[in-house]
Parts: sequence; structure tokens; C-alpha cells
Amino acid sequence: MLLTVTHTTRYAFAEKVSHGLQRLRLKPKSTHGQDVLEWRMDLAGAKREAAYDDQHHNHIDLVSIEPGAPEVVITCSGTVRTVDNSGVTGIHFGHMPLWCFLRPTPLTRAGNRVRQLVASIDADRSNTLDYLHALSRTISEQVEYVPGTTDVGTTAEQALTAGKGVCQDHAHIFISAGRLLDIPMRYVGGYLKMDDKVEEEAGHGWAEAHVAGLGWVGFDISNAICPDERYIRVATGCDYGEAAPVTGIAVGAGETRLDVHLSVGEKLVGMQQQQSAGGGGQQQVQGG
Repeated sequence: MLLTVTHTTRYAFAEKVSHGLQRLRLKPKSTHGQDVLEWRMDLAGAKREAAYDDQHHNHIDLVSIEPGAPEVVITCSGTVRTVDNSGVTGIHFGHMPLWCFLRPTPLTRAGNRVRQLVASIDADRSNTLDYLHALSRTISEQVEYVPGTTDVGTTAEQALTAGKGVCQDHAHIFISAGRLLDIPMRYVGGYLKMDDKVEEEAGHGWAEAHVAGLGWVGFDISNAICPDERYIRVATGCDYGEAAPVTGIAVGAGETRLDVHLSVGEKLVGMQQQQSAGGGGQQQVQGG
């Protein structure tokens, strides 16, 4: 599948910024299941200072905010070819050893509710893949997808206790539970092509578990499926904080307003267009 992405992030500042730095995790990389054919990033109100790969092998653009800039606008666009690998990303690579993905983080530290969740799963733990599918289904049943009920600081324990959240919360609960069973887990941030719309309000988040014999396997708990050709992986981390699209500081900015515009669509060419005209459908999915 050929997916096209246009992603605009706008930060408007109430006061004049005296100094600011931002880490941008917005550029996907060619890896198992996806090939980045083209990608462009344009900046207004900021300039690129450096580009590098972080400890998770994510591409990072480090940008500085121009002093006095009233706003920063980051516009990304590109085309990515994807295939369906049934959620399997494959072998682990990068600078982080697998044991690092077993340690709890503030957002994924397990409390009583997560421990109760793990104990309640009626599945054979010796079959890791089957158990993880059962865990994903149970989280989806117990935590209703309700946008606007949580924020980026909500922990797995808090979302599970409340019984509602969004894709980030589903992923954090899944990660928290898996680590209790000594399964390396990580958060994935990226894009998802929706079946019913092109314009979206935000990117998407899901989780990956490291399964012996397969490597990293993705689980989208919010949609109860393993990622397929509609997904673009952009960044990974031990939790959302390490895979967030934009992180940084802006000194003197005052109140900051954030606006995001995102569109993810399919580029139909040749035979694809003829096949599309013949009908066919896919499971409906929801974004993060």
C-alpha cells in the first residue's frame, strides 16, 4: 500500500520566546514492513540545528526556536510504501538492550489494578503470543475508548482504574502488564490510515512485545488488531514520553496553543485503482 502523509503542527506563543529547543520525532525510517519513498520537513519560526538517531534508533531533528517568534509551524509530508507482516517487525536493533524494555517507567509502573488484570487473564502463559492476544482483548473490554478523558501524563494504573482512555492509555496498560511477566515491551508512535476519513486529529499509538522466535510484534489494543499495511511506524520508546512527536522547552513563551492538522491517505496507481473500483472492504479502525 502506498500511504501519503501531511502533518502540520503549529505552536502559537502568548509571549515572545527568548530561547527554545525542540526534539522532533516526525520522520519515519525504512524498516521491516515499510519503505520511506520520500519525506520532507519545512519549518517556520525555527531552524534545524542537528539531526541524529537516538538510543531507540529513532530519527531526531533538533531545532531551535527563533527568538521573538510568535509561533512555530512544522510541516511534514511524504509517501511510504507498506506491507502487511501481521504485526511482526522482527529482530531487535538499536542501542538499547532488551532488558531495558523490562523496567517500569512513571507512566507504565504497575499498581494493584494492573496486577489484578494480569491475574485475571484466562490464558496459558507458556504460549506468549496467545496470552498477549488475550491480554489485548481484556484491556479493550475493560477500558473504553473515550477521547478527551486522559492526557499525556495519565498513567497506566490511572487509566485502568478509570476504565476509559485513548490509544496511548491502552498501550501503556498493555506494556505495564507485559513487563510484569518479564516480556520486553515498548511504545510505538506513528500514523494510521483510517478507513472512513483522511483528515485526523492526531497520530496513533500502539505497543510492541518481544516474542521469542518472532522478535517485536505489534498490538493495537484500541482496534483489537495487529498493525497491518495501514500503519506507519515513526518512533519507539519505553513509553509515550520517549516516542512523542515533539518534546522540548520554550523559555518566556507564556501560554502556548497547539494546533495539529493531519491527513493520511492511500495513493492509488495502475492496477490498484482498478481493484479499488471492484469493491472490497477492511475492518474499521479508530485513531489515537
